[in-house]
Parts: sequence; structure tokens; C-alpha cells
Amino acid sequence: MIFGFNIEKIRKDFPVLEKGIIYFDNACMSLKPRQVTNKVLEYYENYPACSGRSAHKLARKVDMEVANARDEVRKLINAGSAAEIVFTRNTTEGINLIANAIGLEKGDEVIISDKEHNSNLIPWLKLEKEVGINLVVVESNEDNTFNLDNLKKSFGEKTRMVSVVQRSNLDGITNPIKEIVEIAHGNGALVLVDGAQSVPGMKINVRDLDVDFLAFSGHKMCGPTGTGVLYGKKELLEKMSQFIVGGETVVDSTYDSYKMEELPMKFEAGLQNYAGIIGLGEAARYLRKVGLGKIGKHETKLNKLMTELLADEEKVEIIGPKDAEKRGGIFSFNIKGMDPHHVSRILSTGSSIMTRSGAHCVHSWFNKKKIKGSVRASLYFYNTEEEVKKFVEEIKKIVQLA
Repeated sequence: MIFGFNIEKIRKDFPVLEKGIIYFDNACMSLKPRQVTNKVLEYYENYPACSGRSAHKLARKVDMEVANARDEVRKLINAGSAAEIVFTRNTTEGINLIANAIGLEKGDEVIISDKEHNSNLIPWLKLEKEVGINLVVVESNEDNTFNLDNLKKSFGEKTRMVSVVQRSNLDGITNPIKEIVEIAHGNGALVLVDGAQSVPGMKINVRDLDVDFLAFSGHKMCGPTGTGVLYGKKELLEKMSQFIVGGETVVDSTYDSYKMEELPMKFEAGLQNYAGIIGLGEAARYLRKVGLGKIGKHETKLNKLMTELLADEEKVEIIGPKDAEKRGGIFSFNIKGMDPHHVSRILSTGSSIMTRSGAHCVHSWFNKKKIKGSVRASLYFYNTEEEVKKFVEEIKKIVQLA
């Protein structure tokens, strides 16, 4: 029993763990429990119909399940209304929706950090090129933590948006979102938060944080692939223009006009991934049952153990603070003299330990630092101390090859 949950019992919910693998690639994609995959299968086998279109009983069942899923997600992040929960395919789509529908004009400024995932960099670079907005990048501290003073200096008269990651997929550092929001709002700017890494393992309260928008993905929080969420304050979503339009985004149309749907359907164009959405709702329910506060503590405990056991290995270079408390569940590192992809392949083929190697979609940061990439071991609530010790044992063997 760890932090109030039975980890051995939990591991039985994840069939792939029975195959003898050690899965340390959770920042890329979490595993899926039986409860989620069974819920997806339930849709396909028992009520595989459309939502919001037909009046028959199968369709009404889908309507109910989708509404239940939306409410489960609402409860997960403590949103005030289900109308504030827009289903997307992933975090990337949510950020693109905001970038293209918030109404940015030539000369408007958007502030980001220097550690943003491509999903929170490329949409703004595209607008910089095509619309003429100005993108301002806030430089982090030397240890990769967020620099609030640099943020304060970045605002101008035309700053419209601060778009920043909550927990970095590069090094696991959690940014001070509440302080960032206070500074941004004090300067008349909105705040969009990339919650892809934070929502799966942190207790998020969007009303307490006062964020304007929060985007996150289902596949990182035990949900199906191709699912995601954009949370937005109702009054802001109502003012925004539509991004993708067509079926389900309107209530009526003529040959020269149309009447827009209400929230959140105005942003959910076309036939949706009903099976995925319903599975996402089950994932949100599952995580709340496990306990998000407990998940974060467990990840950090494992990271501290990993860090301590490798502290004497001079060839192992950690990206980010040396203190594991500041890195959550991410241990991103390089072994001097070795290619990160090679290290990751050795771990996989030799010991069935799954890690990720490369630039982790944060190419801009790695290019600036002139680093080729890193190996990233990312932990989750179903990982164990025994797995961490096995990983450390294998790393020490690999170090001898360097």
C-alpha cells in the first residue's frame, strides 16, 4: 500500500504490464486500464450510433454517455460548467483552436516560455508569419525553472496572450501558473495553459488558478488516443469565433446564412470520436478514484529514488534541477559519450525497459543548447520501486560501455 492505493492491485488493471515490460514512457503516452478499454468496447458493441443527430434509443444512449463523460472531465479539473469543456483530438488541436479563433491581429503579442512543446510554439510561429503577430519568448533560469522577473519584463502595450506549459515534458518542472496568471491578468492579457503533462498527475482546479484556457490530451491520462479537451471560461468561449465549421456546429442554415450552435458544440465540428470521448470520461473517473494528489507524490518518490541511486554516476547528466522534487515524474538525462537513441535502444532490447529518446518535440530548446537530445524516463502511478532499481542497474551497465 503506497500513498493510500494498492499498487499491485492497480497494476492488474493494465494488461500490458503482464508481458514483462517496464514502461517508463508515460510522458509520451500512458497505458490504458481495462476499465477504459472495456468502456470503449461497450460503445462499439452495445450502442454504436451518433450523438446529437438521431432520435432512436441507441442515439439517446450515446447522448447520455457523452454528457456523462463531459461532466467527468469537468469534475476532474473543477470547471464551473460542462459547457466549458470542448472535446478535441489532443492538446495540439486545443491550442490551435485558441490561436485561430481568439482574434489575434497584426502587431498583437503572444508570450511563451523557452521550453514549450512544438504544439505551443508552431501555431504562434505560423501566426507570426501569416498574420504578423509578435512572439515573445521568456528565458528560463539556469536550472530550467521559470523566471517570473523575465516574464514581467516581456509585456508590451499589445500583449494579448500568455501561452505556457504547466509541467514541462522536457524536464518535469512545474511552472508557477497561479503567479503567471496574476501577472498576465494584471497586464490585461489572457492565459492559455498546456496541461498535457500536468492533468494526468496533478490535482487541477481551473477556477482557483483562474486560467482562461487549459488544453490537455486523453492519451497521457489513461484515456484513448485521439481524444483531448479544451477548457475555456464560458464568457470567453462565447465571444470567440468558430475555427472548424460544418455539421453539428450549427442549428440551422440557408444558402446564404447559418445559425451557430451553442457551447460547447459550436467548436465540435462533424461526427465525433464517441467511443474515445466515452473512454476519456471513464479515464477521468478512474484517475479521480486513484487520487491525483497521490499520483504526483508517487511519481516524485520514484524519481527521488532513481536520482539518488544514480547520483554517483558522473557520466549521467540530468537535464533540469538536480533536486527530483522539482522534476515530478521525469528523469531526463544523457550519458557522456553516448547517443541518446542508442541508450534507449539498449534499454529496450536488453531489458524491455521503455524510454523515449530525442528532442521530445522541444527542438527549439535543444537547438539553443546545442544538445542532440536526451533519454527520458517518465514515471506514473503504476510504476514501482523494483522497476526503478532495475532501470538503475541497467544504466550502470550501459555507463561502463561509454
